Amino acid sequence: MERRGIARLSAKLVAVGFIVVCAWSCQRHYSPKPRGYFRIELPEKEYRPFSAGCPYTFDIPVYAEMEPDRSADAQPCWMDIHFPQFNARIHLSYMPVSGPDNFDELVEDARTFAFNHTVKATAIDQQRIRRPEAHVYGLKYEISGNTASNIQFFVTDSTHHYLRGALYFNERPRLDSIQPVLEFLKADIDALIGSVRWK
Repeated sequence: MERRGIARLSAKLVAVGFIVVCAWSCQRHYSPKPRGYFRIELPEKEYRPFSAGCPYTFDIPVYAEMEPDRSADAQPCWMDIHFPQFNARIHLSYMPVSGPDNFDELVEDARTFAFNHTVKATAIDQQRIRRPEAHVYGLKYEISGNTASNIQFFVTDSTHHYLRGALYFNERPRLDSIQPVLEFLKADIDALIGSVRWK
């Protein structure tokens, strides 16, 4: 008799255990999802010429706005190309070249501004700009890493004109979140550099 009671109790415990295991396995287990970023809608590429009484012209995207630089030390023909959709700006500084020493100083300033980012940069790639038919020469710096500015450049004719640009996002520098927009704006910067003309 006792054996039958123990066998029934064992069968009940096995059945209860089986039900508990089944119930537990049917529960949903939630784990935190990795942080995501907003989906970015990129507009179609289309350009328009820009000229505003300054000694240079170039093409800008139709989704960008030209604004004069309003900083306290701004000079004539210093402009910002504002990309409101991306919370980004290309700061443009124009300086006339007034001799070989001045030219060397301007080129060195561009290099210094680019290499000031070495603290956070993982790499700085320099690309030569050479368009002899338009008398446009210079360098473009692509700065990798979580830096304040990922692209800087200057173009010049070496004797009269010097134009420097730097792309900044009005965000905390996080390359993984801005990478798609950065790649998109690189093409716009290349279009600007490829269309610069001196007056």
